[in-house]
Amino acid sequence: MKRYLLPILLLCFTFSNAQTPCVGGMAGTYPCNGYDLLSFIPFTALGATNSNDSWGWTDPNDGTEYAIVGLDNGTAFLDISDPLNPVHLGNLPTHTGTSIWRDIKVYDNHAFVVSDVNGNHGMQVFDLTRLRNVANPPETFTADTHFSGFGPAHNIVINEDTGYAYGVGADTYSGGPHFINIQNPTNPVAEGGFASYGYTHDAQVVIYNGPDTDYTGREIYVGSNESQVVIVDVTDKANPQGIATVSYTNVSYTHQGWFTEDQRYFIVGDEIDEQDFGFNTRTLIFDLNDLDNPQLSFEFTGPTPATDHNGYVKGDTFYLASYAAGMRVMDISDIENGNITETGYFDVYPSSNIAGYNGAWNVYPYFESGNIMITSLQYSDPNYNGGFYLVRPSTLAIDDFAANSFAISPNPASDKITIESSDQVIISSIAIVDVLGKEVFSENEINLATKVLDISSFSKGMYFVKINDQITKKIIKK
Repeated sequence: MKRYLLPILLLCFTFSNAQTPCVGGMAGTYPCNGYDLLSFIPFTALGATNSNDSWGWTDPNDGTEYAIVGLDNGTAFLDISDPLNPVHLGNLPTHTGTSIWRDIKVYDNHAFVVSDVNGNHGMQVFDLTRLRNVANPPETFTADTHFSGFGPAHNIVINEDTGYAYGVGADTYSGGPHFINIQNPTNPVAEGGFASYGYTHDAQVVIYNGPDTDYTGREIYVGSNESQVVIVDVTDKANPQGIATVSYTNVSYTHQGWFTEDQRYFIVGDEIDEQDFGFNTRTLIFDLNDLDNPQLSFEFTGPTPATDHNGYVKGDTFYLASYAAGMRVMDISDIENGNITETGYFDVYPSSNIAGYNGAWNVYPYFESGNIMITSLQYSDPNYNGGFYLVRPSTLAIDDFAANSFAISPNPASDKITIESSDQVIISSIAIVDVLGKEVFSENEINLATKVLDISSFSKGMYFVKINDQITKKIIKK
């Protein structure tokens, strides 16, 4: 249980917008499809003039979820256990100067932070368990340790299975991966690097368990290297081995990629191709069935011309931060047959979907709660005040206010709702929970076709009504 001073909580909440459901293609001022806005905090409220990358941490002791937000002047930490009212716990200031480029990853309850075009920033290490007991948020934190084996770095890549970090786009090893043993997080140790394939902008490193059995159990690095994708065996840090490289047509800037969970396909974004060639958002799918001979499988073209940035896979879903078009969500369950389908989106830059760098920089879809973090960049639009967004899938379909077997009216409602069976199916039980999963009403053995409920005592917000333990509908208390 965490205790925070009420005045400081109120200060934090002043800058936080409460939940806004996606209704009729809009969540307040934000275009959406299938995703509700839980909360928003502009980067100005986090003490910065811009935001960029993000990552998450879940406390293994109690499951509390935390958002880690990259800022131009440091890193912010937010307790999002109440997703409607995130608490800004404090900031870790930058080690050197300000920069629009900052990157964070997490290993063993520690955050690892790097920054690009930022002097001798190196890598900051912060013990996240310190967030459990913050007496007076927001606090100004100090790093627990600092790694100075490189100065600037564009990104930090971590293989949690081995306890190795890889600084990429740094001023060492020609911008290729700089190997760091972080098995003791507060005592990072440099263990060499790999320069043969040149500068890496971003990468993913895994213990390989994909279809190419020649490399089963090896530590495989897949890098996005500006004009190509590179594959390196980094199992032996003293003797890393290049495996293969692969490129594609209409190359502008090979930016970032992520494996499908079976490690068969690697999904890549080219950050500048939309601007250079004028086509809609392009996602490249590489077949890595044979790591020695990777092949471009197919390309997926999105519905807008927006520039793509970071993308991540969770199960059969690909989440893409696509700047002006916000977060785009794609079903990749049939990727083997060359099929990807966009299933939803949440647009954090409502004014346009043009190619450029205003809007969603990163998306983090790995919280067990199902809440998804989006962080955004203000690049050239002085009127855009982006920052931290927390969204979640709308529980029901777009027509969730319409009746199937049951209708609820009015919706939204301020005092009473009527639940009515449209085909005389008897209402036997009703349970209502809030967005945190807390049950606020329950009644059994109703045995009526129509039931009126008084919700006047409910707080404003979104609730889920479960009827007969089978059908769930969303209501809004206004």
